[in-house]
Amino acid sequence: MAREGVAQPNLTAGAPELNGRPQLADARMPDGLPVANRDAPVGGQAVLEGVMMRGVSTWAVAVRKPDGEVAISSEPLVSWAKRHRMLRLPVIRGVVALAESLKIGFRALAISANAQIEPEEGEEPQPIGGFTWGATIVLSLALAIGLFFVVPVGATSLIKDQLGSSVLFWLVEGVLRTAIFIGYLALISRIADLRRVFEYHGAEHKTISCYEAGDRLTPERAERYSRLHPRCGTSFLLVVMVVAIFVFAPLGLPAWYWLLASRILGIPLIAGISYEVIKWAGRNRRKRWVRAVMYPGLMLQNLTTREPDRDQLAVAIASLEAVLAVESPEQAARESNIEIVA
Repeated sequence: MAREGVAQPNLTAGAPELNGRPQLADARMPDGLPVANRDAPVGGQAVLEGVMMRGVSTWAVAVRKPDGEVAISSEPLVSWAKRHRMLRLPVIRGVVALAESLKIGFRALAISANAQIEPEEGEEPQPIGGFTWGATIVLSLALAIGLFFVVPVGATSLIKDQLGSSVLFWLVEGVLRTAIFIGYLALISRIADLRRVFEYHGAEHKTISCYEAGDRLTPERAERYSRLHPRCGTSFLLVVMVVAIFVFAPLGLPAWYWLLASRILGIPLIAGISYEVIKWAGRNRRKRWVRAVMYPGLMLQNLTTREPDRDQLAVAIASLEAVLAVESPEQAARESNIEIVA
């Protein structure tokens, strides 16, 4: 859904130029805009006034500073999955990739936050310290685990006797968990300060789709694509909420402390399974029934993405081009068999 006052792009004006990759097919997202019919081994994340992009051996973050300059920082990446073949096994590879993405994501957020600090006259800007970021990471993870796993099982336990069966218990818990997640997204989508982050999130998706389609990486071409993407983290998190229902179901109704422990210790398994589901769905997005299953997750992206302007698209493209200047993601992925989280 485009912003008010922003004209819809003319999708028929000029065919995409190929860069050695498949041309854009006629696939459309629910917003009516096109998306590529294949996945590329690139992923990304919106940060403060910028976008982080990662490939197989490199990641980069581009940030627009208060003075309008675009600062680009890139770092080499040696995937943890290269350390042992076991780390590339199904489910396990998802846990490894997600943990690695969290590490890179927090690092990129720190870079973007420090880039927004305006120094006092005659003084050097003071970067945010490591202790502050460490505390932020711990609190963020604790909030996520508490809100989406501990609170649902705790609240459902209060009516456990009235439910009378383990099947009803895990169904109610799962529905409550999903409702809390959707409510949380709806709430933060109304926060004005996050709107620009969501616009950069849209810019990230459009840029990746433009690259996956083999199109030219320019703001004018990238804006033609949908801000919704099959491999988005928002869709992934919804899959996590659903997969959790089936993972916890066989445990029945043990004592409350085992219930609580299972919800925390089971998170890596749920994340690993969900990762396999979202990757499989991305590879099979052309099947109608797969698109139907993916539809709720795509709809949730309407809460976490907004239509970007061309300046924001230029920042996202600068980040991706910093990665492409160092590596060819497709070739690197073939040589290393490394999975990339979107």
